[in-house]
Amino acid sequence: MHNFEIVLFSPQIPQNTGNIGRLCVNTASKLHLIKPLGFSLDEKYIKRAGMDYWKHVKLEIHESWSDFALSRNRDRMFFFSTKTDKSFWECPYENGVNDEPVYLIFGNENKGLSPELYESYADRLYTIPMFGKHCRSYNLANAVSIVLFEGLRRIYSKGLKG
Repeated sequence: MHNFEIVLFSPQIPQNTGNIGRLCVNTASKLHLIKPLGFSLDEKYIKRAGMDYWKHVKLEIHESWSDFALSRNRDRMFFFSTKTDKSFWECPYENGVNDEPVYLIFGNENKGLSPELYESYADRLYTIPMFGKHCRSYNLANAVSIVLFEGLRRIYSKGLKG
C-alpha cells in the first residue's frame, strides 16, 4: 500500500473538498485540512460532493500550518502550485513507499499557499503544466487527482508496494 496523504491549505470551496474526500476514500489516502476553512464541515455541499463516502474519510483537521508541520518530516512534503516552473513529473513520489507518509500539499482555490510557505518551501514546489492559452490554474479537485495518480502510477508501475 502507498503512503500518500493529501493536505489542503485553507480550502474555500466545499464541493472541491468533498470530491477530494471521496478521492481519498477510494485511494486509501488520509486527508488533512488546515484552517481557516472557507466553509463548515457540516454544510450540505461537502456531503453532497463526497456523497456517502464522507463518513469514511480518514480526516485530520489542523488549526494552523504550524500545528500541522510541527511533527512532520520536511523532506516528505511536496507542494503543488502554479508559482513554479518545476513539473510534478519531477516530484520524487517514490519517497512514499515506506512507513512514513508523504504529504502532497495544495493551496486554496483563491490564493494558493501562503507567502511564507512559498518562501520556506521554494525547493519543494511543483506545478502541473498547462498547455492552453487562457489558463490560470486547474480546479483543485482535478489537480489533487492528477498529482495523486501520478504518484500511484509511479509506485505501482515499478512494482513497489508502499
